[in-house]
Amino acid sequence: MTAERYDRGLAAPKAVLGEEYVECNVAQADEFNQEFQALVTEYCWGGAWANEALTHRERSMINLGMIAALNRMEEFEIHFRGAITNGLTKPELE
Repeated sequence: MTAERYDRGLAAPKAVLGEEYVECNVAQADEFNQEFQALVTEYCWGGAWANEALTHRERSMINLGMIAALNRMEEFEIHFRGAITNGLTKPELE
């Protein structure tokens, strides 16, 4: 794990999903899922979301499509709000 990528990975979801949401997830990590939480933070957020190849707006569109296609509705609401934070408009999301 690189500290720089992990730090970027911690900052990215705070900007998209909100600091309170992220801090709650980090605080809830336990012995069973702590390593997984660190992996998601470093690679998914720090490696993918912090990569500037796509804008956060573009990533949100792709992410919502994948979540819907995989029928992961428990994740849809938070990422829908994140998409609005990233610049998508409600008409674009309808």
